[in-house]
Amino acid sequence: MPDFAEQGVLVFFGENAPAELHEFSIIHTPDVQTRAPQVGDTITLADNTYNVLAVGSVASDNLLNLGHLDLKANGLTEPEMPGDVNVEAVSLPVVKIGDRLIVISQP
Repeated sequence: MPDFAEQGVLVFFGENAPAELHEFSIIHTPDVQTRAPQVGDTITLADNTYNVLAVGSVASDNLLNLGHLDLKANGLTEPEMPGDVNVEAVSLPVVKIGDRLIVISQP
């Protein structure tokens, strides 16, 4: 199983995700207010800040309904997959218990 974080990918799933997804996902308790990230928003995670560059067509539904988010640090301004949320091509942190992913909406 490849280490997704080393490849610039973090996969989040809500706590009701099937057991087979736990091996490669960050299982979390979603607290989604009204929408998923949009282009121009900022994401903070483990004391790091990322600018959202692209969002796939199903990313919002995935997050709102499943707690699922594919965060990709690839610098692309067009999503490769419908569920992608792309940020700058930077190293992603090692996510620890207690870390929070926060989306800051831009006006």
